Amino acid sequence: MKNIVFIVLSVLFIGCNQTNGVVVTFDDERSNAVRAHYQNYLNNDLEGLKSLWSPALKIYLNSTEASGIADIAALITAQHENFDNISMHFGEEEQEDLGVWVQSITYPPNAGYPETTYTQTWFTWSATGKASGETIEIPVHIGFEWADGKIIQEWHHFDPAKMMAELALAEAAAE
Repeated sequence: MKNIVFIVLSVLFIGCNQTNGVVVTFDDERSNAVRAHYQNYLNNDLEGLKSLWSPALKIYLNSTEASGIADIAALITAQHENFDNISMHFGEEEQEDLGVWVQSITYPPNAGYPETTYTQTWFTWSATGKASGETIEIPVHIGFEWADGKIIQEWHHFDPAKMMAELALAEAAAE
């Protein structure tokens, strides 16, 4: 009887863990490239950032309308001009290293779609506004789609209200 229970549980366990070809990795080439990409962001290195982007990059900033490289470059420049101590961390406490949660997911060809890899990231963006002196924290999720070793699409999900309020305050102070 014990053997039958063991066999049934084993079949259920193995059957429930089928991935159907989906592979999730955390320390692969793409995940590590995104970590380096984020370090380029923190260093305000636009050329380093551009090296990973496809020239036809589409970025969706909390929107269904795509932005391009010039749009995101302008936003990154504005962030670095108007905020100090920009950091990114995952979890309750800020970590010494770049503590961003990063995972890549490769989906096999399915229903006419080719094999596709996405890298998903979660973190808290933190910075101190130069105009207000206030430190703000914003939870962020960014997804990246890859093709030919380049990022071809990004989806940014976060509430921009605090960031935009600081940028508006800085603009008003400059006038």
